[in-house]
Amino acid sequence: MPEKIYFCNFRTKMYGAPLPDKLHNLMAKAGFETLDLRDKFVAIKMHFGELGNLAFLRPNYAKVVADFVKQRGGKPFLTDCNTLYPGYRKNALEHLETADLNGFGPLTTGCHVIIGDGLKGNDEVELPVPNGVHFKTAKIGRAISDADVIITLNHFKGHELTGMGGAIKNLAMGCASRAGKMAMHSDGKAELDRDLCIGCRMCFKQCANNALHFDAASKKMSLDREACAGCGRCLSVCPVDAIHASMAQATEPLDEKMAEYAAAVLNGKPNFHISLICDVSPNCDCHSENDAPIIPDIGMLAGFDPVALDKACCDLCNKMPRMPGSWMDDCGHGDDVFDDAHTNTRWRVTVDHAIKIGLGTDQYELVNLDK
Repeated sequence: MPEKIYFCNFRTKMYGAPLPDKLHNLMAKAGFETLDLRDKFVAIKMHFGELGNLAFLRPNYAKVVADFVKQRGGKPFLTDCNTLYPGYRKNALEHLETADLNGFGPLTTGCHVIIGDGLKGNDEVELPVPNGVHFKTAKIGRAISDADVIITLNHFKGHELTGMGGAIKNLAMGCASRAGKMAMHSDGKAELDRDLCIGCRMCFKQCANNALHFDAASKKMSLDREACAGCGRCLSVCPVDAIHASMAQATEPLDEKMAEYAAAVLNGKPNFHISLICDVSPNCDCHSENDAPIIPDIGMLAGFDPVALDKACCDLCNKMPRMPGSWMDDCGHGDDVFDDAHTNTRWRVTVDHAIKIGLGTDQYELVNLDK
């Protein structure tokens, strides 16, 4: 049987129900009320936006979800995990400050923000990957692992490495600790830029594998990648971001690894997924800037299957005209807007691998609530 994915557009009648009410109705129609949330810790996984980016979802939408959870007797919290790259979300303090500056807090959303992988991005739990090909376990932020129920609230958009970013990417990359992100993005090893290194040796104190060495002559660190275990702890303490993870694996292995991490997060847990197709930027909200939308706003979708949800979102996006004056002016004009936006990506690989390992299906029935 096709999975039912529920849809409504962003149109409202003058003096009629506002968009937050439409989102609440969408969730109700999609079966949100069938979830047992009484006294359950409910993780609402979303992206708070990098500082400077304005394409992320408004906190008003998060409040709708949090309030609905509380109405059902649940204990909601908004969550995301720390990033690998230099920015304003690479540790919990900066991450919380960024979330606050972008409008996410108890007064605006009705619940607290918890950074899933802790202060330095290394508070993690290894969870089994059902039917994993690349991984047997996945390194997931502890607070997300501890949650009883998982809800994703996704800003559907393009992505420079994975083609598109929706529910699967929000679950996978967004719920992984820094070491988990490194395992997906690369071969699981750190890299050191000696030109940036200031020789403070903070990383040396964190390494348990004798992979980091101090050169007294140059007063800089060196990294033995063969000895590196990929734990990511050195990344979390470097004050000048001289240590980073390679982002070289931006093709099929990355796409497949994301499906496996998403499966680990959801394994055995009640879950529900919401995607808003608006302000569809060509790149991730992790950028400190966002380009103009590449297609018009479409609407809100919800359902229980993250694979069917992502496929429905892609199909709707590919039916839309491309916005003039956007990134797409300099791209090809094939059948797929995301493949054209970043020609080295194929989002379909993620969906196909997700189906292969049993995460979900790409067969869906779109239930239009506006009709």
